Amino acid sequence: MYPVGRVLWLALAGEPGTAFARVLADPRMRGSAWFTLWQAGVSTALTLVAAFPLTWAVARFRFRGRQLVRAVVTVPFVLPTVVVGTAFVALGLDGSLAAILAAHVFYNLAVVVRTVGGLWARLDPDLVDSARALGASPWRAFRTVTLPLLRPAIAAASSIVFLFTFTSFGVVLILGNLRWRTIEVEIFHQAITFLRLPAAGALAVLQMVGVTAILVLYSRYQERRAVRVRLVAEEQTLRRPQGGRQRVAVAAAVVGTVGAVSVPLLGLLVESFANGGAGWRFLTEPGPLAVRPVEAIGNSLAFAGAATVMAVTVGTLSALVVSRGAGMLSRWFDVVLMLPLGTSAVTIGFGFLVALDRPVDLRATWILVPLAHALVAVPFVVRAAAPILRSVRGEVREAATMLGASPRRVFTEIDLPIVARAVAVGAGFAAAVSLGEFGATSFIVRPNTITIPTLIFRLLSRPGSVSFAAAMAMAVVLAALTAALIMAVDRVRAGEVGSF
Repeated sequence: MYPVGRVLWLALAGEPGTAFARVLADPRMRGSAWFTLWQAGVSTALTLVAAFPLTWAVARFRFRGRQLVRAVVTVPFVLPTVVVGTAFVALGLDGSLAAILAAHVFYNLAVVVRTVGGLWARLDPDLVDSARALGASPWRAFRTVTLPLLRPAIAAASSIVFLFTFTSFGVVLILGNLRWRTIEVEIFHQAITFLRLPAAGALAVLQMVGVTAILVLYSRYQERRAVRVRLVAEEQTLRRPQGGRQRVAVAAAVVGTVGAVSVPLLGLLVESFANGGAGWRFLTEPGPLAVRPVEAIGNSLAFAGAATVMAVTVGTLSALVVSRGAGMLSRWFDVVLMLPLGTSAVTIGFGFLVALDRPVDLRATWILVPLAHALVAVPFVVRAAAPILRSVRGEVREAATMLGASPRRVFTEIDLPIVARAVAVGAGFAAAVSLGEFGATSFIVRPNTITIPTLIFRLLSRPGSVSFAAAMAMAVVLAALTAALIMAVDRVRAGEVGSF
């Protein structure tokens, strides 16, 4: 909370309201705020529309490769935003509003498929069958029975997509070509390019107000629109497509969506081998930049390791406090731990830049990067570990204590073995978050601490086909590392622990 508090103080320091007044009076900044709002709304609507056919297919029907299809459409969501932006640059779509919207849909498709489809697949099919038996058409049965039951899930998915696109940074920075700017991008330029720190602070505060408003509105909607309905196992709801028309519709939804998702990724791979593989040769040879790509890969892996150790240590101990605590204090502590998920990475990076200069100046040290990554990753560890620790029966701990075990031994021999798999899941997500983190890193990275995402951005900013091909190759490397981590998480995960 300290770096964010310093951002708030920076915006309010001096004559009260001066920074906010200048921001609100600047036409370009007002334009950035307006663009942030309406592009998030349009991106959310387009994502819902684009995801509906596949959501319907995987939620209602059993077909060969169903789990593989769900995994394929999840790949874009776990990719770093820099990779997503680079994939659309490889298609030659940068600089246009359509590219930004398409990238947002590509990135967030899995949110709708997983969130809405997860509930839809567990709705009792007898409800729809009863409506059809009473004479309702398929459309009317969907509109009057299924859709009202799906509204909480649709609202949840919409709020997540809106939040992600409202705070979009990497995608807009890479694809916008300075023509299109969200508040995140404007904060970056005000702080780094123009050194207008009060203006950047005011923008960060305004964005935090917007994010808070989104979360409050969603919370109130869920309270008012909560639907109580009996859910059943997926095995009872999934059916084989019946008839030629239904088979064609399911096949079209699956093939069309998976094909559309695959195009940017395939384009990224193809462009990385352009110019006779010059991009891949660039990874090992000295290039025009001050840092070699191999060094950036080593930095990212080292930072990911350090951030994972920090996040697992703090996250596991925090989860232990949350799981054993009771009352208002424990609940508020749990909420505070989740704050990094509701605060933009750009604001966190900006806060680190202006706050961590005392009592010891950490801004020129390498530790600042994994610190920022760990801060963003801690909530993933807490969310993976806390439910498992809550499930440990108190009688087991009490029995160990009665047999003479110290509190430390109770933790190491009872709690730790039970929660180890969940902690491993959290560690995998923490490492993946660290590898792909770009928003906060862009503020605090130095030439000797450059990471893969920041190097990709610098390569894309340079003219020349070799730099472009090298950016594509680096994006492929980052995508492969992230995919390997997520696959490892799936192998470690037990049941629903750490599921999407």
